Amino acid sequence: MEGFMISEMAKRVRDILSMFVLAIFSKVIGTKLYSRRSAPAEPESEANVCLSWRLAVEANNMPGWSTVPLHCLSHVETYMMGGQYEQDVNYIVEQIESYVSQVVLKGDGCDAWILDIDDTCISNLFYYKDKNYGCDPFDPGGFVAWVMKGECPAIPAILGLFTKLVEGGFKVFLLTGRDQQTLAPATIANLHNQGFIGYHRVIFRNQSFKGESAVAFKSEVRKQLVEEGYRIWGNVGDQWTDLQGECLGNRTFKIPNPMYCVP
Repeated sequence: MEGFMISEMAKRVRDILSMFVLAIFSKVIGTKLYSRRSAPAEPESEANVCLSWRLAVEANNMPGWSTVPLHCLSHVETYMMGGQYEQDVNYIVEQIESYVSQVVLKGDGCDAWILDIDDTCISNLFYYKDKNYGCDPFDPGGFVAWVMKGECPAIPAILGLFTKLVEGGFKVFLLTGRDQQTLAPATIANLHNQGFIGYHRVIFRNQSFKGESAVAFKSEVRKQLVEEGYRIWGNVGDQWTDLQGECLGNRTFKIPNPMYCVP
């Protein structure tokens, strides 16, 4: 009996000590035993807001947006100039080239590929730098003057892709919303001096498509190509309107562009 009582007392002492230790531990970590308290939420930073805005733009969750929010100017500038944009384009081109390596051409001259021009093949970054990276409203006259200079640099990864497509036997069509009557000579000269040589055809917006939306215009061009017998294996553009509508091709690939939106 005496042994049993000693055993029970020892057990109670252990329990009391355990509760004492747990109480001390609970106080040290600033929580109550058996309860959970969430850490106070950090204030949402402007950088995170702008990152979310850019993601929404690239995911086409904000179709038809007009200008970059002014408070996101620094974010877009950093993205475009700080190396992330180039890294993203390079990564996308790697995915395109992986797909291209799996395509078996028919060899009949009808295996086609479509590339947009502005901010897909050649870049308007220097123009938009002076327009606060898209925070300023679109300036049609200013953009035409910029295009007429013929100073758009090639986007290196896309130039490399273009060369591989041509050398691989694809008929590459460069499809642009630039006006044929006023901008064709300057655009073609710009493309040539940047190394875009060997394409099958450059297709501009002509008078018959004046006033048409980008989707309607590019859909009709692609439809005509299909009617001519071409098989469109791929279609690359920086705008969602490059990649919507009819006869899109077997695969579409979106190049990032948070500076402007073509509705």
